[in-house]
Amino acid sequence: TLIRPSSQYVKLNVGGSLFQTTIGTLTKHDTMFRAMFSGRMDLHTDAEGWVMIDRSGTHFDIILNFLRDGTVALPETAKGISELLSEAKYYCISQLAESCERALPKKELETEPICRVPLITCQKEEQMLISSSIKPVVKLLINRHNNKYSYTNTSDDNLLKNIELFDKLSLRFSCRILFIKDVIGSNEICCWSFYGDGKRVAEVCCTSIVYATDKKHTKVEYPEARIYEETLNIILYEDKHLPDQELLQATSTTRGVMAAGSAGLSTYTSDEEEERTGLARLRSNKQNNPT
Repeated sequence: TLIRPSSQYVKLNVGGSLFQTTIGTLTKHDTMFRAMFSGRMDLHTDAEGWVMIDRSGTHFDIILNFLRDGTVALPETAKGISELLSEAKYYCISQLAESCERALPKKELETEPICRVPLITCQKEEQMLISSSIKPVVKLLINRHNNKYSYTNTSDDNLLKNIELFDKLSLRFSCRILFIKDVIGSNEICCWSFYGDGKRVAEVCCTSIVYATDKKHTKVEYPEARIYEETLNIILYEDKHLPDQELLQATSTTRGVMAAGSAGLSTYTSDEEEERTGLARLRSNKQNNPT
């Protein structure tokens, strides 16, 4: 016999996530919930009447929808299905658990992209991505058609080098940095922007206007070392904490070398060397100056 009418609403606090449903939904199938709300189990409630369930609330909305309808769309990833399977087994929802067990092997065979690079379509979308990201952000604005003049001889090659560097950095640091690409924005042709804590903290513009005889030309440059430097700096904004000045100094020591002239750009012999030396400075400073 139910301890309350099936139409009565009940408030559930599942691992800090709050849900409301009816007794009828919870007792519709032969699951742990039927035992909980039939008087056979003690219910733990707080002062406000929320029934406390010591489980993760991440997939509990899927659990409730299955209890209501008898069917539900499963999570899109193998990890999500595996987590839902554990919850279904805990709550003794055998039919949902069987659905997860059938879907999981197929999903594990699917290849999921390791690196995703959003291609922004408007300024509002860009602002939303930057403000909502839990990672620091690197944006490359690339739009060859913004040019008013003819390009210098090396510009097209340098434009491609910037794009290739962006792709390589995306693959290497995608787990720590959100990379986004803008192909429609502003009047710039090639410009890198670096965001930490939702704010732009650095910019590397790769274009300039030069004069040759009586004509103006657009020059696209490839400041590889500077881009690497700012990328390493922006990693310090992980977890949305502002970097301390000592860590910033650790990755900015190359600026003195770069200021010496164009030869400074050759101080990095390879992508791997730049990443290794820059991150080594970070670790050394942290070890010598623990906080």
